[in-house]
Amino acid sequence: MSGPWIIALIFGALIIAALAFYAGRLLWQVREQNQRLEKQQAEYAKKRAARNAKLSDSINLIAKAMKEGQCEYSEGCLRVWVLMSQHSKAQEADLEAEYPGVFAMYEAVKDLPTHEARKKYSKKEIFKQDSARWRKEQELEEQILADSEKLVMDFDADPNSKHVFM
Repeated sequence: MSGPWIIALIFGALIIAALAFYAGRLLWQVREQNQRLEKQQAEYAKKRAARNAKLSDSINLIAKAMKEGQCEYSEGCLRVWVLMSQHSKAQEADLEAEYPGVFAMYEAVKDLPTHEARKKYSKKEIFKQDSARWRKEQELEEQILADSEKLVMDFDADPNSKHVFM
């Protein structure tokens, strides 16, 4: 072989070695990135599970309180619906169809003023709103109690919860 061919072969081998090194480095970076992504997804899943457990515990507690008459249906349904909409089950199921009584009560009271906003209304207007709310509670009582029972079954209480329910 002549000198130019040997130089060309050495130069070609160097290019192939450099490209192989670069490809190996890219593969290593991809593997590292995938490991980081898996770790982040595991952390996210763990946080999501902890959040869902806390939400389930709260939903369970409020549902029990509604069943026992320790919480007005309108307030309980409002709170439960907001908590359920933040639970991952909200993406998996049709909550309106599963809990029609809770949803109907939520729809009836979601726009009613609370706390400071109530103070802007006259006593007559507040009584009118409260009367409509009470009538709706009576109308939906059976459905709400059935939904409360289902909520207690569907959303587990945290066994380590500090909530005391009697």
